[in-house]
Amino acid sequence: MFAACLRLPRLRGFTLIEVMIVVAIVGILAAIALPAYGDYVRRSKIVEATSNLSDMRTRMEQFFLDNRTYLNAGACGVPNRDLASFGFVCLSTGGQNWTITATGKATNGMNGFVYTLNQNNVRATTGTYWSVTSATCWVVKKDGTCG
Repeated sequence: MFAACLRLPRLRGFTLIEVMIVVAIVGILAAIALPAYGDYVRRSKIVEATSNLSDMRTRMEQFFLDNRTYLNAGACGVPNRDLASFGFVCLSTGGQNWTITATGKATNGMNGFVYTLNQNNVRATTGTYWSVTSATCWVVKKDGTCG
């Protein structure tokens, strides 16, 4: 009877091997998920560039209808923009030709992205984080998909 009182209860918990297996699984999931999330965030910031390029083009066409020229102290009739992830510059030559360039900012992880648009509505990607370019469209995904 005295021996029954000294019996210690069995401790329950995880073994070291079980904990290590869980850590390995979490590590593998993180290695897959974090790069995919980074690309998703980059793609969401590309919309800032493409939508503002289109907006600037519309404003420039309105300026041209009013003034019959794009010349306005080198700003193509609209002020250059500087947004969170992209900076915009418009260059006009001869009053009839122009090119807007959206350049990604390194501070927001968009370093390397360069999108252009000209008076003929030719959209081009001259640089991306993924090293994919196109002379005919704005690349929005690392596989070269245009948007």
